[in-house]
Amino acid sequence: MEQKAKLLKFIKENNLRTLDDFDEMYRQMTKLGIETLLAEEMKTHLGYAKHDYQSKQSSNSRNGYSDKRVTSNVGEIPLEIPRDREGTFLPQVVKKGQRDISGLEEQVISMYAKGMSFRDIQAHLLEIYGYECSPEYLSNLTDRVLERVTEWQNRPLERLYPILFLDALFYKVRSEGKVKNLAVYCLLGISIAGKKECLGVWMAETESARYWLTVLNEIKNRGVEDILIACVDGLTGFEDAIRAVYPQVEVQQCIVHQIRTSLRYVSWKDQKALLADLKKIYTAPTEEMALMELERFAKIWDARYPQVSKSWRTHWSRLATFFKYPPEIRQLIYTTNPIESFHRGLKKITKTKAVFPHEAALTKLLFLVIQDLSKKWTKTLSNWYKIFPQLLIYFEERLAPYV
Repeated sequence: MEQKAKLLKFIKENNLRTLDDFDEMYRQMTKLGIETLLAEEMKTHLGYAKHDYQSKQSSNSRNGYSDKRVTSNVGEIPLEIPRDREGTFLPQVVKKGQRDISGLEEQVISMYAKGMSFRDIQAHLLEIYGYECSPEYLSNLTDRVLERVTEWQNRPLERLYPILFLDALFYKVRSEGKVKNLAVYCLLGISIAGKKECLGVWMAETESARYWLTVLNEIKNRGVEDILIACVDGLTGFEDAIRAVYPQVEVQQCIVHQIRTSLRYVSWKDQKALLADLKKIYTAPTEEMALMELERFAKIWDARYPQVSKSWRTHWSRLATFFKYPPEIRQLIYTTNPIESFHRGLKKITKTKAVFPHEAALTKLLFLVIQDLSKKWTKTLSNWYKIFPQLLIYFEERLAPYV
């Protein structure tokens, strides 16, 4: 009851009659509180209170104020930021360049990361907070993410990744008045601890082994000394590009990609039977038995589709890599499913944008989605406790310096 009486007295003394009155009072109290804290920060920075010149031990001194407007939960608040003559004062309550004290900036970035358009975010802020902002303002706000992108893309990496998945996906981006396809190169690594990590994303006009070479040289410069097994699609020259940077790497070409390639030559009415015979090849217990199944497959299907068995023989050295390993490792590396699952996570959000206005817009959104997806990668792969001891046996000398 005492608190209620005090509140009623406060309302009466300040003539508060509407919610707008309360908001204005809150703005004034927030302004007073922030400016008081800033004054205390300046006092600590200089070592003496205002007008207390007897305690002054520094050549530096106060130098007036600069005006600044910040966004709060109750609208904009004008602030007077104290300055010093030497320009060394860096406030922490409201940092240099900070224009938002409501958490609105992070909310906008979070909504953008969920795939909401600027116009949707604009409508949401107006409806929920009564805050009006332009799409241009929102674009400029999310542009601040690009600094974080640069830092993330250049961060040091682990010295060794036992398994690395490499694949590209494509987006439409507007450039010089035209819409073009842009290849986004992605690297998904499995660390020694058995956790997923996106090493980075790179963009180019097309996917090529030559650009993959550039990507691999970059991760080597960022600290990756060795890769044990690289899982790739069937891109021509891919294996040569990887071995140019990591000569000892084992390369596994994705079986699922090879199956899709095979089906390009096959009539739909024969696909079910042909797939059943192909399955006998890649599920064979040994490479020798797999080759026998390939010969059997050729006898059945070469009369109608000779390109299928020919393609498998041409790429056999990369397709058969997984046969040398036990089932747990085979299951992990015989396809690029882990990175394709990662790509599905990206596309789930980015599909809301049919065409990106520019490359920076795509970069921002991909980075934010990757950060969101990475939050789920805190646990070790479920069967890593079986896989890693076997890798230690197969790659004993190469793993020894890192464990």
